[in-house]
Amino acid sequence: MEEEGLCSSSAYDYGDALRKAILFFEGQRSGKLPSRQRVKWRGDSALSDGHTEKVNLIGGYYDAGDNVKFGWPMAFSVSLLSWAAIEYKKEISSANQLHRLRTAIRWGTDFILRANTSPTTLYTQVGDGNSDHQCWERPEDMDTPRTLYKITSESPGTEAAAEAAAALSAASIVFKRVNSNYSTRLLNQSQSLFEFADKYRKSYSDSCPFYCSYSGYQDELLWAAAWLQRASGEKKYFSYVLSNQGWSQAVSEFSWDNKFVGAQTLLAKEFYVGKKNLTKFKSDAESFICAVMPRSSSVQIRTTPGGLLYIRDSSNLQYVLSSSMVLFIYTKTLISSHVNGVQCGSVHFSASQIKKFAKSQVDYILGNNPMNMSYMVGFGSKYPKQLHHRGSSIPSIKVQPEKVGCNEGFSNYYSSSKANPNTHVGAIVGGPDSNDHFNDVRSDYSHAEPATYINAAFVGSVAALQAESKEECLQLTQINKPANMASQV
Repeated sequence: MEEEGLCSSSAYDYGDALRKAILFFEGQRSGKLPSRQRVKWRGDSALSDGHTEKVNLIGGYYDAGDNVKFGWPMAFSVSLLSWAAIEYKKEISSANQLHRLRTAIRWGTDFILRANTSPTTLYTQVGDGNSDHQCWERPEDMDTPRTLYKITSESPGTEAAAEAAAALSAASIVFKRVNSNYSTRLLNQSQSLFEFADKYRKSYSDSCPFYCSYSGYQDELLWAAAWLQRASGEKKYFSYVLSNQGWSQAVSEFSWDNKFVGAQTLLAKEFYVGKKNLTKFKSDAESFICAVMPRSSSVQIRTTPGGLLYIRDSSNLQYVLSSSMVLFIYTKTLISSHVNGVQCGSVHFSASQIKKFAKSQVDYILGNNPMNMSYMVGFGSKYPKQLHHRGSSIPSIKVQPEKVGCNEGFSNYYSSSKANPNTHVGAIVGGPDSNDHFNDVRSDYSHAEPATYINAAFVGSVAALQAESKEECLQLTQINKPANMASQV
């Protein structure tokens, strides 16, 4: 029976994958590293960020394989990590990773709090993307301009402010029972950021060409309001999503740019606990499920021959994992609400079928694919060795303390055919092409570069598979019994 297969032991150690996925964030840290830092090949870096405008912008995360701190996708990564910590607290705790995950979240939220220097000022980027991309050097050696970008009431950026609000409100739930003062501070600043985002509505464009908004800002406002409603319980946020439900769109991706599905999934949970006036969000969330599920009568996203969702070529695994995270969370809502599944035109998908497909995406990434390799560095016996990542590809400053300049980095390390000297354990790359093929070549950044939001979505996905409870397996079986029995009559 399908449900039993889902709940049986897997070929993969999901607890180990979860631990490594969280460890990755320590390798992405900017600023003064703590004494308990486990990724030893990294050192302190960017210790004067913000000083040109007399603000403290030290800390936070380097976005991907470069040395720029992009506030908008960083906040999205924090939102996803917080969502994982909320939905799968028990599972993550059973793997002894809850404290590690909270630490990873706090490294991001502390930076967002610092970057929000006034009610109408949020610093959204540290470092010039163009000059950084012309350099191949360790963050510890960095000498490219640490240009500051910010949004204000005169130069707004609703998406960035609203995503920061979403991140802080989600994190406030994570810390509510472990550090109430910090949780209260996160929630208060989240409310202030949301007010800023909503009052001064204008699309965010300062960080282009690297992170441009294509979906507009309505998705971020709904996403932030949904989180604030959940974190604060204040009716005004529920009224906000209700009065703006016309913004909601049926889409086929969930990403740093497009948050509609995230908001819809959060609000569908409210629908299932009795708030029936949220039907639009529930139906749009289920349209997403129908768009990604193979064999759906309204499928929009194809899969590779090996069974991987294929949304777009560049950094495809970010979309795969954000999709699988939503599928896992939505099935959890269905199961707890004793709902049989989702109807996609003429095709019905049970909760266990949806979850089984999401599981197949995680398993593909961990090794069940035509290349027979893991797309997570350090997991399994075969994984990417030429990660497109500056710090990983150049010997550690602790091994080679002499400065490695821009051009030397390119000629000696970027162009090298050797494996990276530092294994960036837990890093998940952009992934294979549409034919399931992967070239382990450092220069192929579309497929060989990791990013914080890829790993953040993986944490939420693999946590769902960690220590699967017998209770949930039993619920799945019971929910599907009537349908199975009815089909036999």
